Amino acid sequence: MPAQTVSGEDENNAPELTAAAAHRPLENALQLGPRKKLCHSDPLIHHGRHFGRMVNALCNVFSLLTNGILRLVERCEEPDESFTADERREYRVFRSLILIVPGLEKRIMNCSQEELRLIMDLLQKGSSSARSDDTKSLKSAVIDWITPRGEPLIPPLPRNVKTCRGFNHEVTGALLCPANLDWSDPEVKAKLRDGEYIIPGDQWPIMIYKDYKYDSEDPWNGLLRSKLLISAYKHIFTSPSSVEKEPKATRSGNARIHGMTSVTIPSIAYIATQVRFALSSSAVFCRTDITTDSQRFYDSVIEFLEDPMEQEDVSDLLTFWNRWAGNTFFVFPSLIGPRIIFPGYSSAKQPITKDSALARLKEKRALRALNSVSSVSPR
Repeated sequence: MPAQTVSGEDENNAPELTAAAAHRPLENALQLGPRKKLCHSDPLIHHGRHFGRMVNALCNVFSLLTNGILRLVERCEEPDESFTADERREYRVFRSLILIVPGLEKRIMNCSQEELRLIMDLLQKGSSSARSDDTKSLKSAVIDWITPRGEPLIPPLPRNVKTCRGFNHEVTGALLCPANLDWSDPEVKAKLRDGEYIIPGDQWPIMIYKDYKYDSEDPWNGLLRSKLLISAYKHIFTSPSSVEKEPKATRSGNARIHGMTSVTIPSIAYIATQVRFALSSSAVFCRTDITTDSQRFYDSVIEFLEDPMEQEDVSDLLTFWNRWAGNTFFVFPSLIGPRIIFPGYSSAKQPITKDSALARLKEKRALRALNSVSSVSPR
């Protein structure tokens, strides 16, 4: 069966739904369904664009709203503990969507079935179109960022064709090389190029680290602080021209247009996912593409950063990003700060790749927890 592209929208054969008639949850609200095109223009499309970048980029809005309405109507009296970790995270994503779209909760609870479906379609269209636009824009822009200043990229890479990227090119290959592997090792390079090494999404590339350097003894050092990520964040959330210079005070980028004034965990994961894909040789952003494994990468970054055990380092990371953002952002109340937005969530349906940067990060966390317990134990 062909790979499902994540530009797809909600399910074509979905059951009819109204707020009062939501009887059962739909599975996989944070996964996308088949594609459906729309021609409507509505403010909800713009809210959907912001939601995808800031809260969840790979979300099935139909299932998200269906399950959210069900909980509001039929399960509102149930304690939070009665829901699974995934259900709790999903509901928090739903509440975040309600928060960033003025009047949405009242609208979905009182609208007709036809209007409800249109709302879902418009939000999904916005999220999907933003992702598609950003993918297209970064495809070309990333070439400028990886080209040495004042020098040509050797060998040169076309801006609009990706077949020569990924492990096929010396520069993109070095950036995509898993942090725990050595690209300069001819054997490693050959196995990556030949496909002998299949890189899962939870095996994070060196390009997310500051100066593209990874310390296995201190895997948090430089994590998600690379210049490449900062350039992409500026490109998408401020303006393409702001990458090389400070944005003009009069310019309104995506951040200001939508009232976003603080960097969020999902937005960092979104940028990292987009840059990783832009460097790859894959032409189409596919959720099930084993070459890029984009959904697993995106989910693994969010899951790790939202782990309560990582809160101290995550706080430092968000401080770094918000300090860098400076006057570009101010305060986005519902999603800011070091607090963990979706505690207890785990998307790890498969074991973490052995010796990966993520595996080392979790090993270090477990060791810190063990040392902490030992230090307070009675002698």
